[in-house]
Amino acid sequence: MVELLRTNDPVRLSWLTALLKDSSIEVFVLDSHASVIEGSIGAIQRRLMVGDDDAPAARRLLAAAGESMA
Repeated sequence: MVELLRTNDPVRLSWLTALLKDSSIEVFVLDSHASVIEGSIGAIQRRLMVGDDDAPAARRLLAAAGESMA
């Protein structure tokens, strides 16, 4: 698995997940539960992950959509 980005922004995460799934790229969001449990301080970010084989296509797609993966 490859991490594409980390974010505390649920709207951005939802949009990126939908974008990738629309291109038939399987997406995994890690640390969702921990992020909710820790509350609103934003210490634990959710990680957007894809499989190793899908990573190059996912990065190209996000870059074409103007998304920074820093």
